[in-house]
Amino acid sequence: MIYLIFILPALILSFYAQFKVKSTFSKYSKVRSARAYTGADVATAILRRNGMSGQVAVEAVAGSLSDHYDPSARTVRLSEDVYGSNSIAAIGVAAHEVGHAIQHNLQYGPLELRHKMVPVTNFASSASFPILLLGFFLQISDLIFVGIILFSSVVLFHVVTLPVEFNASRRAVVQLAETGLVSDEEVPMVKKVLGAAALTYVAAALSAIANLLYYLLIFMGSGDD
Repeated sequence: MIYLIFILPALILSFYAQFKVKSTFSKYSKVRSARAYTGADVATAILRRNGMSGQVAVEAVAGSLSDHYDPSARTVRLSEDVYGSNSIAAIGVAAHEVGHAIQHNLQYGPLELRHKMVPVTNFASSASFPILLLGFFLQISDLIFVGIILFSSVVLFHVVTLPVEFNASRRAVVQLAETGLVSDEEVPMVKKVLGAAALTYVAAALSAIANLLYYLLIFMGSGDD
C-alpha cells in the first residue's frame, strides 16, 4: 500500500504520457506540412544551416518512434514513419533529433554529462534492483544502501535527461521557424508534438524518483530495527 502511494502518481502520468505521445503523433502524422518537406529534408536543411552537413549523417532506421541521434557515429537516425513523411509530426521529430546533434556540436553541458553517465547508468540499472532485492530479503542494511547508491545514479541520469530533451525541442522549434521550414500556423502544432514526447521523460524521471524515495523509506525503517 505504501509503495502504491509513492508510485501511483508517476504510474498514472506514465500511462497518460504514452497515450498522449501515440495519439498526438497519430493525429499530426495525418497533417501534411504546407512546405511538403519530409523529415529527412528538414534534418538535412537544419544541419546545413548550422554548418554540420558534412559532419552529421541522416539515415533511415527500422521501427516506429525509434528516432534518435547517435553521438558515437554522429548520425541522426529517423524511423520509417519520419524519414520519408512530410507530416507535421515527422518534421517535428526530425528537427528534435537534429537538436541533439546541434547540442553535441556545441558541447552542451547537460548532454556531455549524460554521455559520460551512460556506462555507469547501464551498470547501475542492471545491478541495483538485484542488490536491493537481496538486501531486503536478507535484511542487510549495508547491501540495501549499496543498491540505493546505484539506483541514485539511474535517477540522476533521468533528471539530467530532462534539460537535454527540453532544450533539443526548443532548438527544433527555433530552427523550423527561423528557416521557414514550417509556417507560423504550423509552429503551435509542432510544439504539441514535441510537448507530448517530453511528457514521457518527465514521467520516467518522476517514476525513478518515487522508487528511490520508497527505497530510502525502507532503508531508514530497517535502521530502526
